[in-house]
Amino acid sequence: MSLLHTYARYDVRFKRGEGARLWDDAGNEYLDFLCGISVSSVGHCHPAVVEAVRSQAARLMHVGNLFYTEPMERLAARLTGLFGGEGGVFFTNSGAEAVEAALKVGRKAKQGGDVITAQGAFHGRTYGALSATPQESKQAPFAPLVPGFRAVETAAIAESVDERTALVLIEPIQGETGVHVISDEVLRSIREACDRHGASLIFDEIQTGLGRTGKVWAHEWSGVVPDAITTAKALGGGLPIGALITGARLRDVFAPGDHGSTFAGGAVVAAAANAALDVLTDPALLARVVSLGQDLRTQLAGLPGARDVRGMGLMCAFDVDGNAPDLVRRALYEQRLVCNATGPATIRLLPPLVIGEAEIEDAVGRLHAVLA
Repeated sequence: MSLLHTYARYDVRFKRGEGARLWDDAGNEYLDFLCGISVSSVGHCHPAVVEAVRSQAARLMHVGNLFYTEPMERLAARLTGLFGGEGGVFFTNSGAEAVEAALKVGRKAKQGGDVITAQGAFHGRTYGALSATPQESKQAPFAPLVPGFRAVETAAIAESVDERTALVLIEPIQGETGVHVISDEVLRSIREACDRHGASLIFDEIQTGLGRTGKVWAHEWSGVVPDAITTAKALGGGLPIGALITGARLRDVFAPGDHGSTFAGGAVVAAAANAALDVLTDPALLARVVSLGQDLRTQLAGLPGARDVRGMGLMCAFDVDGNAPDLVRRALYEQRLVCNATGPATIRLLPPLVIGEAEIEDAVGRLHAVLA
């Protein structure tokens, strides 16, 4: 095998996908309740995304960011509109790159300063994003990291913000450490503290955004408006694209030459993202995400040994008494159900947002077979 050993891969080779289903090279069918960690939120190979990619690829693939393309301009306008309409967009190729841009714009706005992040956060694996991810197992092999980062317990972030603080970077729901929802009260207190000290508040909406919780952005539930957000994952409908979206306060911080990316916002991925947005911003779909998420969590609570069922919309997790990674492996091989473990006792579910009631019942039934 020529791949570097950076992933603990399962011995499954997927060949085809459609909606919430995957097929391996032996013809076995799987029910996907992970969708590439919240990437394929419109389902696998959504016809509108496929057609947008095919059509754009036949006309123009790449010109670089010294020029404009219609798909890129249209996508930027739509994303800005979905975030208040007064800011701007910097496109990236991934969520981690969007975080890097967020760190730079926040620090430049304050002309330096510290970055405060939450204990239990995950923001990516590039050096800036890794420095904002206070997990010893991920950081230690790559020290020294970028200086000026302070990790604080979530409830204590507001009181930790001071004149030295350039920005607070926080996920409205911590995904990679087990789907932990940050309370509205905590988010409001952080917003107030940032306002008092001239710091930027930036929400990492890479996993929580674009309909995953039943609103376009998870922070809409709290009513707290950040100065910028990062997005990626579901944005491209399966293709790699991310973005830093700023509000009015940070719109003019970057100057030409401050930041860049060769491939970011390319015509093909932007066309795919525009098609994906048509699906993910549909009010009827968002309403279904809320109701289906409630139904899913109710059914999960009835599973043998399941406890602390939690989440929002179709971003769900629960704890088990057994070994979660082993149970996830059994779910894959024995029940053909794709999900993942975010820790030794936690199972996470991130189904496509186009999922149906029958598929939810099917997935819970497969989990029951494993847990029982």
